[in-house]
Amino acid sequence: MSNGEAPQYGLLDAYTPAKIAERIEASGVAKAELPFVKLAALGLLAGAFIAFGAMLFTVTMTGNTLGFGPGRLLGGVSFSLGLILVVIAGAELFTGNNLIVMAWADRKVSTGLLLRNWGIVYVANLIGSVGAAALFVLAGSLALGDGAVGETAVKIAASKVALPFAEAFFRGVLCNALVCLAVWLTMAAHSVSGKILAIIFPIAGFVALGFEHSIANMYFIPVAIMHGADSVTLVGFINNLIPVTLGNIVGGGGFVALVYWIIFRRSDA
Repeated sequence: MSNGEAPQYGLLDAYTPAKIAERIEASGVAKAELPFVKLAALGLLAGAFIAFGAMLFTVTMTGNTLGFGPGRLLGGVSFSLGLILVVIAGAELFTGNNLIVMAWADRKVSTGLLLRNWGIVYVANLIGSVGAAALFVLAGSLALGDGAVGETAVKIAASKVALPFAEAFFRGVLCNALVCLAVWLTMAAHSVSGKILAIIFPIAGFVALGFEHSIANMYFIPVAIMHGADSVTLVGFINNLIPVTLGNIVGGGGFVALVYWIIFRRSDA
């Protein structure tokens, strides 16, 4: 500007990647310092919100005749409901909170606070997801479509518990790279509509590509167990959750948070 004043940015101007990194780091510090009750309550909400997305995905995939690729893409867009609720309504999601690694790497969050946040949020997400699954079963919603929704739920869960450890791990890595990139992109937006648009494509992408999200699986697998599926067991649930969770941490904390910390926040002095 000719008068030497700083330029004014409007709602259509996205924050720069460097500014996004600064905002993600500040958010990580705030998340790490949340009181227990507030953190746990927000974690419960996030588990339920992701479960809502999983419910919609299950119904969307039931009787889908669009073909493999287009059908999965539509299912992915439906599943985006979960992260939209988390980001816009406000909740604490374990996979998104892997981005706290950026503040940890910059020594603004201690290892203890990082693990405290992850532990509380992970357990709360589990309770929220399983609770939502129980309510879905009790509501009789698996009987929709003359029982076809229940059949779809069982197929989804059975495919997940059948994954070998390594495959589940690497699907978890790829999944949370996209989930954390979705959260990252929302930090570039000024408006609700901009945040929603930023979420849809990365989330639809990870779902369509068949990647694995630990919190979503806290709904998908228990709902099939509650439905009485012989092919889905508690042991299978645990065997899926361990590698997927580890992969999610690597994908979100390592491939997104740590990489962007090196690029934008690491001191070269």
